[in-house]
Amino acid sequence: MTRALHFAPELLLQAQGIRVAFFDVDGVLTDGGIYLSDDGERIKRFHILDGLGIKLLQRAGIVPAVITGRDSGPLRSRLAALGVTHVHYKTEDKRPAAEKVLAELGLGWSDAAAMGDDWPDLAVLTRCRFAVAPQNAHAEVRAVAHHITAAAGGHGAAREFCDVLLVASGRYAELLEAYR
Repeated sequence: MTRALHFAPELLLQAQGIRVAFFDVDGVLTDGGIYLSDDGERIKRFHILDGLGIKLLQRAGIVPAVITGRDSGPLRSRLAALGVTHVHYKTEDKRPAAEKVLAELGLGWSDAAAMGDDWPDLAVLTRCRFAVAPQNAHAEVRAVAHHITAAAGGHGAAREFCDVLLVASGRYAELLEAYR
């Protein structure tokens, strides 16, 4: 079976063997906007493609982990619906949270990939074997990324990150076939 997605061989080599994928939320899983209702309630917008990508990672044996500086009911609901169990909320210093997840999983930085969009993500992105930024990420983040997605954060960028990891893992075609 042929697939529509193609990534550069050197990119796939960089992403091979990844066992945990770290995600930021605002600017990665969302568009980075903060929406407030009249009552001051935070409202989040998530892209459905990103959600399936995270579920596919789990099916491929890659653990998704979320480290975010914020917390909200909609975020907790979305991550629970996706089955994401490794989550750190209200975390500005993201490196210790990532190190805790790695220790819990018995993994090291060389087993990890990460996607982030702004300065608080740099400590994780620069330590992981494979770093990805959405196309609308801050310039300093794009400068350290191994891959910059064609999609913007909250508009399928996380799915592109997942797709690279799935192709590199050799599981993409098998997972796709289950939907045909």
